[in-house]
Amino acid sequence: MTLPMSDPTAWATAMNNLGMAPLGIAGQPILPDFDPALGMMTGIPPITPMMPGLGIVPPPIPPDMPVVKEIIHCKSCTLFPPNPNLPPPATRERPPGCKTVFVGGLPENGTEQIIVEVFEQCGEIIAIRKSKKNFCHIRFAEEYMVDKALYLSGYRIRLGSSTDKKDTGRLHVDFAQARDDLYEWECKQRMLAREERHRRRMEEERLRPPSPPPVVHYSDHECSIVAEKLKDDSKFSEAVQTLLTWIERGEVNRRSANNFYSMIQSANSHVRRLVNEKAAHEKDMEEAKEKFKQALSGILIQFEQIVAVYHSASKQKAWDHFTKAQRKNISVWCKQAEEIRNIHNDELMGIRREEEMEMSDDEIEETTETKETEESALVSQAEALKEENDSLRWQLDAYRNEVELLKQEQGKAHREDDPNKEQQLKLLQQALQGMQQHLLKVQEEYKRKEAELEKVKDDKLQVEKMLENLKEKESCASRLCASNQDSDYPLEKTLNSSPIKSEREALLVGIISTFLHVHPFGASIEYICSYLHRLDNKVCGVLKWAFKGM
Repeated sequence: MTLPMSDPTAWATAMNNLGMAPLGIAGQPILPDFDPALGMMTGIPPITPMMPGLGIVPPPIPPDMPVVKEIIHCKSCTLFPPNPNLPPPATRERPPGCKTVFVGGLPENGTEQIIVEVFEQCGEIIAIRKSKKNFCHIRFAEEYMVDKALYLSGYRIRLGSSTDKKDTGRLHVDFAQARDDLYEWECKQRMLAREERHRRRMEEERLRPPSPPPVVHYSDHECSIVAEKLKDDSKFSEAVQTLLTWIERGEVNRRSANNFYSMIQSANSHVRRLVNEKAAHEKDMEEAKEKFKQALSGILIQFEQIVAVYHSASKQKAWDHFTKAQRKNISVWCKQAEEIRNIHNDELMGIRREEEMEMSDDEIEETTETKETEESALVSQAEALKEENDSLRWQLDAYRNEVELLKQEQGKAHREDDPNKEQQLKLLQQALQGMQQHLLKVQEEYKRKEAELEKVKDDKLQVEKMLENLKEKESCASRLCASNQDSDYPLEKTLNSSPIKSEREALLVGIISTFLHVHPFGASIEYICSYLHRLDNKVCGVLKWAFKGM
């Protein structure tokens, strides 16, 4: 494609406007030689935005980079780019749906044909309204064509090769308000709103739960089908819903009452299946709980073994052979393992407490086992405190040894004024004081745990004593019952077998037996003596003599 150039100095003018003078670098010219006969530069074909395949609007350019515009050649006119150093032309705010532009600065001799020739390269033109005052309004088919037309704002237009003032002008392109554009934009917005409402309605209908299927009307055939479904676990819910609907509709009458009763009876038989299913699930849950408890107990045992390993490694025999970093890691690991062990132990104790709360009155005797576990936990905590106390004492001894070694080195070097060693000594003394305070706290905690352990032991002894007293009372009651049964034998046999020698002693024994019969759970000797003393003063002396003989 060859584009004629009537003015040979056009390129030089454009380069001057761009501020690119033909300077040479290392003796070579920047621009090649210009051939006026051919109307172009040799070696480089002219490139303009009007060439086929190139749009007027180039790809997006960064805002900080200046836009370099080219000369545009048309059949009847030539467009020269503005000076890039000038600020961009001002534009008004873009109206919504703008497809119309205002073009000012046209030449006085410019015709509508020239305007179409210049702006039809931006896109399809629908209408042109030209005024006699050197401006016009152009309406395009699409909105993006307006941006292409704005690219021409600031260009200087020249008709042909004439330099007359009536044949030149400076184009000013800006957005224009048009009722047709606003109407089309509003129609488009209403259409988009309708599409959005339709889309939302379809989305709501898609998310709406499906309506239940219609329930068939009652008949003998449908009744037999529902009765069969009631016996099937997989179809029971559907059949029950149908039965409920029929009853609410009022399908029950004297003729169909027996059929409905049989269906209700089938529904009632499903209760037994549900109870059995629930019992099976409860059994599975209990088995799962038992497995979990056993697994948790195994984990706790392994944690106890790991903690025992850490404690044994913290003893002086092995502790002195580790480095400081290794000791620190071992102590950190020990604390972490103890924390995790305590968490699991609390969880296991919580499970056991729940089981104890669910126990019946016949299972109260098992509470002693939980007490023993608590006592064992206290004992283990006391042992752990003892071991921690020992380890702290060993660490204190090690610090003391280090301090003594530093003192010996200081005495050998005879450097009492060394600030570094004095600082080290102060730090060691502070560390010793901190260790001593920590040791005192641990000892106090140990004493408190020992007091708690003693208290638990005292409570255990009291409970054992109470159990022994209860056992003695039970044995006394059993003996009294046996004596009551033996009292049914003839009195002569008892008198012959008993070591009673006088009639008064026999009377005394009879009174005491009657008294004990009234008190089946036994009575103290002082209570019996007071009772007999109220009966007769002489009886009291005989009673004392009898008890002395016993």
